[in-house]
Amino acid sequence: MLTRLKGSGANVVVVTYHCGMEKEGECSMSPEVEEELRKEGAKIVRASHVLSGIERSFSRKLGGASRVETVAEALRSLFGQGMKVCVEIVVMAADNGAIPCGDLEVIAAAGSDSGADTACIVRPAHANAFFKLEVREILAIPRRR
Repeated sequence: MLTRLKGSGANVVVVTYHCGMEKEGECSMSPEVEEELRKEGAKIVRASHVLSGIERSFSRKLGGASRVETVAEALRSLFGQGMKVCVEIVVMAADNGAIPCGDLEVIAAAGSDSGADTACIVRPAHANAFFKLEVREILAIPRRR
């Protein structure tokens, strides 16, 4: 995909989860993959999931569910994992300064472990202004089986 976008002026941002997500102290993206993506012009954002993060640690320890986890589950249940991730990565990229906020649009593509299967046009927002985020158009979403 990056090869096709080269020279287009597109701002490509790859969002991945924080180090330690899978194994304490380790990042899931290898330095080689990260370097290759940067060479192709992509920005890398590594951050805690905005729709779980520290909230999940409280839920695991104390039980119950947080409002943040409820938003994540609502998106996942209504539209699928890909849409939940699209919303989440747009906020993560905005919070890291990789994309601007305001009345503009970005294309978010995401999915599950098997790859990107969902794409949408989104008006970005920061986490502290989450309800300003708008999913303006769904470009692709898998049919549920």
